[in-house]
Amino acid sequence: MGRCWMIEIDIQSFFDTMDKAVLREIVKQRVSDGVINRLIGKWLKAGVMEEGRIGYPEAGTPQGGVISPLLANMYLHDVLDEWFEETVKGHMKGKCFMIRFADDAILGFSMESDARKVLEVLPKRFAKYGLKLHPEKTRLVHFKPQGKDGERPGTFDFLGFTHYWGKSRQGHAVVKRKTAKDRLKRSMRKVYQWCKRNRHVKVKEQHRQLCLKLRGHYNYYGITGNLKMLRTFYLEVKKTWIKWLGRRSQKSYINWEKAENLLSHYVLPPARIYHSYCGSSAKP
Repeated sequence: MGRCWMIEIDIQSFFDTMDKAVLREIVKQRVSDGVINRLIGKWLKAGVMEEGRIGYPEAGTPQGGVISPLLANMYLHDVLDEWFEETVKGHMKGKCFMIRFADDAILGFSMESDARKVLEVLPKRFAKYGLKLHPEKTRLVHFKPQGKDGERPGTFDFLGFTHYWGKSRQGHAVVKRKTAKDRLKRSMRKVYQWCKRNRHVKVKEQHRQLCLKLRGHYNYYGITGNLKMLRTFYLEVKKTWIKWLGRRSQKSYINWEKAENLLSHYVLPPARIYHSYCGSSAKP
């Protein structure tokens, strides 16, 4: 639709607040096999261990349970998907669409009045199923290119990427994507903590693990237009690794000359685009 109004949806503690009674009813509507229903019931009754103690929460699904993503999709299909298709679309004056992956969803509207109308009823719809929207992260964004009026174009986050308007090489307005700041910080924090905990592990093994972490990051975030953020992560990993290698003991200080020699021997995979709009991976 080009420029439009976007509703960015964020559900507070979704996996911890799902109503189990409602979830069982939703499952029964789709699964007639009693054995499977009983098995799902056992999953929902499973305890959760926190700080050495087992608790049995009254709401939500087991954290880390293999069945949780499937149950979450079934739950939100009733809460959001069917409601949007069967009720919302019929009352809109302009065009609209929805994209959802697990508990991450966005709604797009061609008219501001339609977007504000839906934004007003969304909290009531989710509350009906025992869910609560985050008051700050659930927001309405005017997603449009930079105009002559000087209004700053809106951005929104979805699936770990910040979506924003930019310009192509030909000067045309296009939608671009880059790693969301909170996701980048979280990835950096995890690498920092890992290097700190494993600084006494053999350098060869540390190098192998860091290569896996970098390639995993590139495989997800390595899309066209995101090379700058990939390089930022790559440089941060190098800096963090050298920092904690230099703290293995009082005599293990590493200056820049030693660091360069080490990194020339243990080469970390550089930033690379794995998912190109042109249909093939492109090297920087």
